[in-house]
Amino acid sequence: MKILRNKDELHAELCFAEALLLRALLTFIEDETLVSFIRAGIKIRSCYNSYKECNVILNSRTWSESEKSYKDHFESGVRLGIGAFNLMISLLPSKIIKLLEFIGFSGSKEQGLSELQSCYQVTLGLRHVLCVLTLLTYNLVVIYVFSQEEGDLEFCDIALRQQLALYPNGAWFLYLKGRLEFMRGNIEEAHKWYIASVDSQNSWPQFHHICYWELCWANCVALNWKTAEVYATKLSEQSKWSRTTYNYQRACIMLMRGYNCLSRDELNTVNQLMADVPKYKQRIAGKSLPMEKFAVKKSQRFTNQNNRLFLPAIELLYLWNLFNVFGKRKSLYDNLYRLIDKNTKDLERNPGQYGSEYEYDNKALGFLLKGVCLRIMNSPLHAEECLKSVVSMEKRIKEDRYLVPYAHVELAFLYKSKGNLEKAAHYLETAKKNYSGYSLETRLHFQIHWAWTTLNEYKAKIANNKDLSPESKLDDNQ
Repeated sequence: MKILRNKDELHAELCFAEALLLRALLTFIEDETLVSFIRAGIKIRSCYNSYKECNVILNSRTWSESEKSYKDHFESGVRLGIGAFNLMISLLPSKIIKLLEFIGFSGSKEQGLSELQSCYQVTLGLRHVLCVLTLLTYNLVVIYVFSQEEGDLEFCDIALRQQLALYPNGAWFLYLKGRLEFMRGNIEEAHKWYIASVDSQNSWPQFHHICYWELCWANCVALNWKTAEVYATKLSEQSKWSRTTYNYQRACIMLMRGYNCLSRDELNTVNQLMADVPKYKQRIAGKSLPMEKFAVKKSQRFTNQNNRLFLPAIELLYLWNLFNVFGKRKSLYDNLYRLIDKNTKDLERNPGQYGSEYEYDNKALGFLLKGVCLRIMNSPLHAEECLKSVVSMEKRIKEDRYLVPYAHVELAFLYKSKGNLEKAAHYLETAKKNYSGYSLETRLHFQIHWAWTTLNEYKAKIANNKDLSPESKLDDNQ
């Protein structure tokens, strides 16, 4: 290995590693074939090797006193790169990880977080702010999108206080402060910070759309359908990211107000939005977006069910993995349960209102939503009964085949919370191996991968502390 002495050479080596990272990410996005993953994996390995070389230089070079500030910049870049790499690779589904291991690359979540924490301590480093954003995004967004675990909200609170003191009008930090309050279940506080982020700048309207997205779903969690509709409308009219998804979500939110509460013009708007959903479906690198495919199916179902859908926005809240937010406040989950219970009972009394073709699809959806709600309300027996009802309907479900594997994973989460790790593992394995080709499959596989990781961590802790019960271990990690 060539020993780099010149500061310009060190800077160039680090920039080269960062450029390789961007190229590898673009290769992943370009195509979803096996060959593409191998090509991207090879580029990732060369990129990671470059970061490792920088790490060797960081630890072996004798840094003079005059180079201290430069060392801070270099160290922050090296630790950020190695940390982000390890974290990113560790989050991928197991089949992709096995492919990367085949070409000689692996990632460790623990090492990734350790490197990022070390980078965070280098407060004068050039990439310190990027490190803070990475840690905040991981703890406030990634964890809550892909798992049932909790982020380190205490760390996020401390970091955001520090950054907002330095950058009181920083759009990213204002947004992440809103996300922190959202994940705590403080809907009104979250709303305030998201609006502050929108008001902080006008040069990047796309960032407004990120805040509108959060504002839309925060108000949906509070069941404030009229306010949620305002932000859903902004997204459908202003953002070009996925008009199919936005139109479908806007229509679903309007439907939640109740058919009898919508004016003739509003009903016409809903019908038009649903009709437009398939028109804007995109293909990126020859592939359709999973959520757009789901929205198109549901818009067709809307037509087949007499222009009706069963709890459509609640279904979306579940699929965006926002049910755990309800569990943060009794008032939130009480209101959610009453809404689901009222609609499922109404469906039992009058299943014909949606037509007879999808009767069991709607019933299974109702049981799934009710079961998950009961799980977060800490009513495990009733939750188990509802979730097993979904599984029992497998052969009667016509179209929404995703409901059964999702119910299996929910049963796994339920048994994990009760300390029954063997049953939790059984249901995860069943969902992973016995079902394929259903809507939003990759989304569920991310959750399964994360759940397996945490299960193995729990089992290791139990093995190392045999005097403690599985339940007490789980309580320590909730």
